[in-house]
Amino acid sequence: MTSSRISISLPQSLLRQLDEMVDERGFESRSKAITDMITSQLTEHLADVGEEIMAGTITLVYDHSVPGLQKQLVDIQHQHINEVISSLHVQLVQPRTMEVLLVQGPAIVLQRILDRLVTCRGVLTGKLQLTAALLPPLHPLPESE
Repeated sequence: MTSSRISISLPQSLLRQLDEMVDERGFESRSKAITDMITSQLTEHLADVGEEIMAGTITLVYDHSVPGLQKQLVDIQHQHINEVISSLHVQLVQPRTMEVLLVQGPAIVLQRILDRLVTCRGVLTGKLQLTAALLPPLHPLPESE
């Protein structure tokens, strides 16, 4: 990948804060830190636009003692079988479960899946984390009639 050199002007106080962050986080240079920040902002922008195909995770924490909740969560995932690639469950302190879903698809669809999951009674928290990088091509299921 080729790089291009750019020049930016920053207030002295902002430059000082940038240098502190570079040191604290262990970036090898200001350029690496700024590249990381720009990549993060561009990914957020793509997610906001909504139509871009993105990969990511949905992390849920829920009370697994709520009757019917686990079936409801699985049913939603099955309705989006082309987008939900994989899931991992971790039992937390009773009666909590953390579930992490690996997802890929249009950002707007992934946001709708999260919205459906977090509005289920018994779901305590939910977060969608997206990246512009994609998983290798997967074979989608045939369209149902």
